[in-house]
Amino acid sequence: MAERDIIDTDVVIVGAGPAGLAAAIRLKQKSPETAVVVVEKAAEIGGHILSGAVMDPVGLDELLPDWRQLGAPVGPKVTRDSFHVLTRKGDFRLPNFMLPPLMQTHGGVVTSLGDLVRWLGEQAQALGVDIYPMTAAVDVLVNQAGAVEGIVTGDLGVGRDGQPKSGYAAGIGLRAKYTLIGEGARGSLAKQLMQRYELTEGRSPQKYGLGIKEIWEIPDSLHEPGRVDHYLGWPLDDATQGGGFVYHANDRKVYVGLITHLDYRDPTLSPFDEFQRFKQHKSVARLLKGGTRLSYGARTVTSGGWQSIPELVFPGGALIGCAAGFMNAPRLKAIHSAFRSGIAAADSIAEALAAGRANDRLDALTARVMDGPVGRELYRVRNVKPLWSRFGTLLGVLLGGADMWVNQLFRFSPFGTLKHKKADADALWPVSATGERTYQRPDGKVSFDRASSVFLANIAHDEDQPVHLRLADPAVPVRDTLPAYGAEPAPNYCPAGVYEVVEQGGAPVFRISPANCVHCKTCDIKDPARNITWVPPEGGSGPSYSGM
Repeated sequence: MAERDIIDTDVVIVGAGPAGLAAAIRLKQKSPETAVVVVEKAAEIGGHILSGAVMDPVGLDELLPDWRQLGAPVGPKVTRDSFHVLTRKGDFRLPNFMLPPLMQTHGGVVTSLGDLVRWLGEQAQALGVDIYPMTAAVDVLVNQAGAVEGIVTGDLGVGRDGQPKSGYAAGIGLRAKYTLIGEGARGSLAKQLMQRYELTEGRSPQKYGLGIKEIWEIPDSLHEPGRVDHYLGWPLDDATQGGGFVYHANDRKVYVGLITHLDYRDPTLSPFDEFQRFKQHKSVARLLKGGTRLSYGARTVTSGGWQSIPELVFPGGALIGCAAGFMNAPRLKAIHSAFRSGIAAADSIAEALAAGRANDRLDALTARVMDGPVGRELYRVRNVKPLWSRFGTLLGVLLGGADMWVNQLFRFSPFGTLKHKKADADALWPVSATGERTYQRPDGKVSFDRASSVFLANIAHDEDQPVHLRLADPAVPVRDTLPAYGAEPAPNYCPAGVYEVVEQGGAPVFRISPANCVHCKTCDIKDPARNITWVPPEGGSGPSYSGM
């Protein structure tokens, strides 16, 4: 560390997503003289952002009440919100009066979160926030008292062999009075800090879902701006939780996606191929008829809810947004809570700086978030995901719906607070118990293969850089996982074709193609051997999403 340059600032924020930018903007609103730096690993702001998204605007209202007048790139208001249960050939629409109010969003807007954060970045820079894209945060600075006092950015120009290439530039240290981590779900620094400071002690394990999304342009005759459709059931079986969505945005665009919860059992299940099947259902395929697929991407989301949220603060900083896990899974909403958590963190830091403090615990933040609207919302739906996991989709959704109605009407749950029993990595069964799945070849009209899909993610990745998908023991996939489960699950759960098992010299070989990686983090979550660790590649690497 002595060889690195150190730059001092007041506050450093990792991640230019809704939580990080909300915190930066709020800090400048409250304390214009505070120096704020935001680092973002994508080549440009929004380049790694992927979300559904139907946004509850309450968080943005609190941050920038005049966002409409300022020209925020937000799409149409929701005009029609339908909930469907699919069977292989059927589509049963649930009457809206049956849906618990806790699942509904009044005043929701269909939006591209990528476009919105790009605009928020402009607002932050206009206030004096320094934003550095193409800058991956790879470690934290820790002082002698054990408190975080900033971050370390990744080196540039390192070869695959770990040696400097021409144009090499060492990463720098950004030393700050407070550090906020807003990397999104399963961020590498958040994971490190949770372990270092035991932030998950006494909490349920975090649960995750893999969201796969495409943007289509469809004929005007099929387009209904503001129409929102959510789907449960087929193609996922009763033991596999998740659901699909189709959102009609502006300009004949529709957002099509499927979230597969990662506590599924079958090692041969492929969330990517389940998404292709979802699009082939007649109710979805007819919405895409004559359309053109424009974009593809994938990202994990948190789904554990209230009982899985870690301790938010550590000495010198805090976790914000989906790094902490504020997704409301039954409502499929997290953006507003990301805004609110960033605002709360900024308010706590502003108070601390005004009092002359630095690098201590922001204890007021926990109460601000967990006793405020974010915590209250998640507390009331806390049992929906555990019920779904324990009883399957059919019975679990019915019990979860009943629980939400009781919470709505009587402000309590008959189940108390259910815990999550195991981490997603521990959920797999061997093929001998689940059977082996096979998938049909894509039709090239609404269903596609991984290679053509990953092409639409616009990945930029220098092949000659260190592999950022690290195996603790390279022999584990073939030696241990393959015989234990009857299939190596990584080629199936990865939505980007990063992993494959091939035969070489008459024996299976596990291969990694890191240049395909879309930074979804599924491998870091689902690997049953916990042998794969995702770390940030060189800044600017990865997908370059447009409009996601």
